[in-house]
Parts: sequence; structure tokens; C-alpha cells
Amino acid sequence: MDGSDSDDLDHLFSETVRETKGGSVYGAWRSIRDADAVPLSFGFPYPESFPNDELVSAAESLFEYEGDCALQYGGGEYADALPEVIADRARDRGIDCTTSQLHLTNGATNAIDTVCQTFLDPGDTVFVESPTFMGALRLFRNYGVDIEGCEMDADGLDVGALADELAAREAAGEPLPKLLYTIPNFHNPTGVTLSEGRRRRLLELAETYDFVVLEDDPYGQLRYDGSEPPPIRALDRTGRAIRANTFSKTVAPGVRTGWIIAEESFVEQFERINAGGEPSYTRGLIARYAEDGRLERAIEELCAGYRERRDRMMESLTERMPAGTTWSDPDGGFFVWVEFPEGVDAEAMLPDAIDEGVTYLPGSFFYADDGGTRHARLSFSHASPAEIDEGVAALAAAVRAETPPVEADD
Repeated sequence: MDGSDSDDLDHLFSETVRETKGGSVYGAWRSIRDADAVPLSFGFPYPESFPNDELVSAAESLFEYEGDCALQYGGGEYADALPEVIADRARDRGIDCTTSQLHLTNGATNAIDTVCQTFLDPGDTVFVESPTFMGALRLFRNYGVDIEGCEMDADGLDVGALADELAAREAAGEPLPKLLYTIPNFHNPTGVTLSEGRRRRLLELAETYDFVVLEDDPYGQLRYDGSEPPPIRALDRTGRAIRANTFSKTVAPGVRTGWIIAEESFVEQFERINAGGEPSYTRGLIARYAEDGRLERAIEELCAGYRERRDRMMESLTERMPAGTTWSDPDGGFFVWVEFPEGVDAEAMLPDAIDEGVTYLPGSFFYADDGGTRHARLSFSHASPAEIDEGVAALAAAVRAETPPVEADD
């Protein structure tokens, strides 16, 4: 059967798939990924950050202790122990958590998808930060929901503007959100962090207007400056905060293990809907690896490596970018959000930037609707400090070539 014949079967797709077919920005990634240029585009850890030797040691000892069941359905004692490892670490961050309030997933994206399956019906309204993680946008679109963007500033989600929008919708009889999705720590793509006061106000709004808050926190432990605000889940007193997290940024993306922390009644539904989603062998491997303080030591080393890269990007942007360019100043995470001068279209400029020797992700990728034309997300997580400097120099050259000339006064 050739492609044209298979197209005749498109009517068998769900309505949501037919409506979104071909519309994902993910299709634009390939040319960026394959470019022969400094990769400031994707939030991948730098290769030297992977704890290869420690994971090999953990795997060997795992098989030594429970080789008869480490690869079996369900795994062994170490696989069973991982929820308590996660719960302990959550309690260290101020979250009152038991293993009955925790559901393991196949990574953070699977965690978000599980929450979507549990709460969203076609036609529901979801509020997201504008901009936001494009992978989450893709997932929400899969459920046929209406996605509404919420304003942000240097302190994260603008909860004052959110309160005004919610009040206006209620007064006009318009749909209120069932779910609000937020990345409160070192936001993807902007790098900003939601202040504690705004976290508390957000929970008040969730109770007043009857929605749940999905707190996505993959970067929270990668802090290089300042002190951590309490997690939204730690501040929650009404059970409306659902927390998603992952080992992808603190161990390695390939371990594909994440989790959700939520009310026990929610977790019961997650367990029913997303049964068997996480690999038992990887659960056991991570639990074994996390013993003896190895994970904590690895996170300290990660923070040192990423801090060096963050600092180099900040210095290079300051030294090289043309006037009229601004950027965020993250205290942690992977990303810097750049705004180019008037007249620069980040998506249209990308091919020229690649020719200059750098890749980035255009800001338009991160909006549910039009937005981000003059913005780009830069990642400092993957490239070396020297490559970051080279990449920013290439970006500055591309911006200068794209910036309309300023006419001199008579």
C-alpha cells in the first residue's frame, strides 16, 4: 500500500487527530537538530553530565542483589522502593507526601498526559502561561480543549491579570478553566521563577474558580543562585495542586521515569488510567543509584556545570548582542528568553542564523496562538562554554544583518 492509499484511511482517525494533523510545530525540529551549527536550541544535558560509571555500578549491584527479578514484570525490592525514595525527597522540599499520593510515570510528558486523560474532555478550557512548553501545548491539543494563554512577566505568571481574566469570564458567562498548567521554577522557555506570593494567590484563585493547578517542575533542583520558593504543592491546602516531576534532568533523559504527586483520590484514577506505564527495571536502577547520597552529589556537580554555562551565556550576550536586544536572567534551569530588536522575525531569521553557525528555537513555537515573533529560546545546557560564546557571536551577527538600519537625524 503506498502513501496515497493510506491517505484514504484518514477518516478513521479521531476527530481531534484530523483537526490537528500536520499542525504540530514539532515537524520544524528536524532541520534545526541536523544543522551543522552550535546547538543552543534544545534543552539536552551536556554529555559529560551523565553519571555513566555510577549507573553501571548501580546496575551491577542491582543484578547482584536481585538478579532473579530485576528484569521481571514488576521488578524487585528496589523497584518497589523508588516511590519512598521520591516521597522522601519531596518531603525534603516541604511537600507533605506519602507513597499513596504518588504515581510513577514514563517521564514528565507521560505525567502531563496522564493528568490530561484524567481531567480533560473535548471543549474544556485549559489556561497556560504565554509562552509555555511546546510539548505541553501539543498534548493539550490532542484532547480537543480550548487553550488560553495567560500573561507573564519577570516574576512568572501574572496572577493579577489572571484574576481579572477569571472575573471577567465569570461575569460574562464564559467558560472557566478546568486546569491551569504552570512551570513555576526556571520556566520553559523564559527561565523566570514564580514568586511565593503569586503561588499562594494562584491557589486562592483555583479554589474560588474551581480548577486544578498542574505544577510541572523538571528544573527545580537545578538552582544556581538564590533560594527556592515553596513548591505550589507544599502550599496547597485544598487538594487542587497536582505536581509533575522527572529524573530526566537530574539523572538522564534516557531513564524515562517521572512521577505525579496529588491527592490520593486523584492518584487512584492515575493508577487506573495509566497502569504499567513506567519500566520496572529502570525503577530499580534509579532506587539503587539514589542510595548513599550519590544522587545528591550528582545534582551538586550538575549545578556547578550548568552554572558555568549559564554565566558564560550571560556574559556573552552582554558583550555581543546589538542594542535593542534584551534577555531574561535565570537563577537556574536550562533556558534564556531573548527578545530581538523591532523588525526582527526570529522564525524568518533562523535559516540565516544557522548559516552563521547557531541554532535556537523561535519564540512562536511556545505560544498557543500568535506570539513570540521577536523572541527566541536559547539553551545553555548542552553546549560547552566555548561553544556558547561562539554560538552567541553567530546569533549577534545574524541579528545585526536582520535589524533594519536606523535613519540618521537631519
